[in-house]
Amino acid sequence: MKTTRLHPWHEKAGARFAPFAGFDMPIHYTAGAVEEHRLCRRSAGLFDVDHMGRLIVSGGGAGEALSALVSGPVLDMKAGEARYSLLLNDRGGVIDDLFIYRLAEGEAWGKDPGGKDPWLVVVNAGNRETDLAWLTEKLPGGITLRDISGETCMIAVQGPRAVELLDRLAGTAGAVSSIPRAAMGTVTLAGIPVRAGRTGYTGEDGAELFYAADKALAVWEAILAEAASAGIDAGPVGLAARDSLRFEAGMPLHGHEIDPGITPLEALLSWACDFTKDFFGKEALLAQKAAGITKKLATVNVLGGVPRTGYPVLNPAGEKIGTAAAGMFCPTTGTYSANVFIPPEYTRAGTKLAVEIRGAAKEAEVVKRPLYMPVYRRKS
Repeated sequence: MKTTRLHPWHEKAGARFAPFAGFDMPIHYTAGAVEEHRLCRRSAGLFDVDHMGRLIVSGGGAGEALSALVSGPVLDMKAGEARYSLLLNDRGGVIDDLFIYRLAEGEAWGKDPGGKDPWLVVVNAGNRETDLAWLTEKLPGGITLRDISGETCMIAVQGPRAVELLDRLAGTAGAVSSIPRAAMGTVTLAGIPVRAGRTGYTGEDGAELFYAADKALAVWEAILAEAASAGIDAGPVGLAARDSLRFEAGMPLHGHEIDPGITPLEALLSWACDFTKDFFGKEALLAQKAAGITKKLATVNVLGGVPRTGYPVLNPAGEKIGTAAAGMFCPTTGTYSANVFIPPEYTRAGTKLAVEIRGAAKEAEVVKRPLYMPVYRRKS
């Protein structure tokens, strides 16, 4: 079982651990997952996401090569910009979802010297080896692919006061707040150079931070110390609350709402596909679009029980029509909710269904997604 560089800190903080994607990861701390969820929603939470993979793709024509392999548009990106995208198989199924950053020419990361046309690809921990193998096979000759996960550390700071906290630690007004959403800039935190990406997985504002691996603990502890000094409510958040935060905000988790047997059309991720360009898996998606999908992602609120992954979804006649992809208690909405894959005709908000929980059919109703609108999608 692998561990992140912050594992000893989590142990001292009283974390409860569980295996996740081959890592021994903190699930929650002494306050519990619900309180950690609420902390992130009201102020600022720190997330150890060092288990995620960081890959550098570079070389002359790297952008064109990457564009042919990922679903979304990338060639229009400027240096420093970030974009969500998907790796698809030849059936259109999702191998992984990614965040792609276009780097400045010659920008060095870890021991990578930069070089021509460099790109940073952040991948899910459980798919890191799969993604590496897939990209190695598909990228043309002359393109360099390097895994810099071991040379860098990655953490996230999320919540309404997250950016304020990072600005205070930087000691420079606007150090992080001046970085646009879905972009990256370089700041100095506690004397340490840090790349701050205005991205995240909670529905809140904040940043994902990338910096030298040997400074992992120094930056983490400096953020917590600055929060205490400034009177900003902040603390560590484990994977349980990270899951409920992303669930409420309508963000997919690989192995649940997306996997190699689920396509973007079924998972409501068509917006992450640029059908005006060629990309691997496009033909399969066009064929599926022409034929019509037979299952579609929806969210239901459930009465009388906690819906879990794999539970059957029933129509009003009591017939099984689908399966829960993920389910849990949602602290912000106070609901027991599930993401389900069901025939499209049942996905309209207000549709009455049921979820079978331990042999009993519990009332469920399709609701509008997401349960919690991400702050950066709200109209001013």
